[in-house]
This record gives sequence, C-alpha cells and structure tokens, in this order.
Amino acid sequence: MGDKAMTEIRNVDANGLRFAYLEAGEGPLVLLIHGFPDTARGWEGVLPRIAAKGYRAVAPWTRGYHPTEIPMGDADGMTLCRDLAGLIDALSDDGKAIVVAHDWGASAAYALAATQPEKIAKLFVLAIPHPAAIKPSLGKVWGVRHFFLFKMPGAARRFAMDDFAQLREIYARWSPTWDLPEGELDAVRETFSHRGSLEAAMGYYRALPLTVPSYFKKKISVDTVVFAGTDDPIVSVDDYQAASRMFTGAYVVETMPGGHFLHREHPDEFADKLLAHL
Repeated sequence: MGDKAMTEIRNVDANGLRFAYLEAGEGPLVLLIHGFPDTARGWEGVLPRIAAKGYRAVAPWTRGYHPTEIPMGDADGMTLCRDLAGLIDALSDDGKAIVVAHDWGASAAYALAATQPEKIAKLFVLAIPHPAAIKPSLGKVWGVRHFFLFKMPGAARRFAMDDFAQLREIYARWSPTWDLPEGELDAVRETFSHRGSLEAAMGYYRALPLTVPSYFKKKISVDTVVFAGTDDPIVSVDDYQAASRMFTGAYVVETMPGGHFLHREHPDEFADKLLAHL
C-alpha cells in the first residue's frame, strides 16, 4: 500500500461501535492504539516503517474520538479492553495481533493481556508502567493531577478554551524536552472540535476508579516490551523495571530519549527499536 492507502480513513464495527482507522501494508496485524490527548494520526511517523517490514499496521481512533463513533455514556477500563478485543477479532485473520499501545491504549492493552492473553501475540507499551506496580508518591500524584481535574464538571469546556490552550500545555509538561513543531497538534484539535469527542475523551477520566481495578492484579504471560522515555517527568526507568514482577512472560525495558510522547518526539528511533523486537 502507498501513502494514499495510509491516509485513507476506513471503518470497522467492533464491540457495538463504528471505529475509524488508518492502515498501511499487508501481513500479520500490528494494532497501534493511541492515548490522550492524541489520535490515530500520532502513529503516522511509524505506520509506514512497520508496513515496510511485511506487516499490516492499523491505527484506530479510539472510542469517542472523531471520526470513530461517539457512544452514549463514559467508557470504563473494561469497555476499552473489550474495544481492543473486538478490533482484533474484526481486523485479524487468526484472532490475535501484535499490540503497540500508548497511554489509555496501554491501559486497555494491559487489561487485555491479563484477561485474554491469547489475543495478543506480543505486547509493546509506551510511557505507562503496569498500573498495579506503580508506587504512589507526592511527585507522581502531582504529575497526574489531570486525573482529578478532568473528572470535574465543565472539564471539556475548559480544555477547549483559547483554541485548546491546555492541549499544548499538556504536551509541554509531559514531554518537556520536545520543541513541538508548528501544526503538530492540528489533528488533535480537529478531532476535539467535533461536538461530543472531547466530552467522550474526558469520560475516560470520569470513569477512572481511584483504586487499581482487580483485573490489573493478574500477572501477564504475554511477552512484553515497554518503552521508557528518559526525559519523562512523571515516571522513571526504575518504575518500569520494578513492574517486572507483574509479568511471567518475557519482559524487556527499552529506554530512549523522550517524554510521554516519545513515539512522536523521535519516531525513527522508536520505530528502529520496535522493529528490532518484531
């Protein structure tokens, strides 16, 4: 497939919802799941590299993120997990996929790997250590203060103020060494400009429990590679290494420059490290 195929938006039904996605290449399915505040477009620097190695790389917009359908009600962790399982069933030939997941995508992928490990051939996680292994500290609580702010009424309205000023602030805070290029966040603004999409994204936080859900306490047998940004201001490489106790399969910590959005900050280096494990 050429660049046109990668930029063409396709659609598929999964877990009772219509999902939009980008794809490139042919072969075994590699499913790339974005987080907040991001979209499927955030993987565009990586998709063609994966496709060139003989894989079908697919990046969906997650639940509620336009042009994916906006559902009624807030999405809890198991709903996002079932979305991922449904996408694998709908897009794969054999009921499994290599999963590459960031942020909220990582949360869904950890849950799926724990509850339905047969669906994931190999797991790659970016910027989020296993939730059950994170030790709270004042610094970490301050770093994730948005968890609480986004639960409050009017969070979406405030986030959209001044042409989504908070969007750029979040990228600057979570990836402090990145000189954000002009236009880098246009696709995110476009998605959140659609009525209901930003509200749906905030719904992920409204549904987030304040304690670790029970499904995260089951150890993961799927072979896993986690990517830790050495410039991440919230979690350290030590946090990822300490999380090894939650895995019974192979567990590798890959370090590289970057903060929370390291796959966007350094897409070529990230792709090189990812492809070395495929």
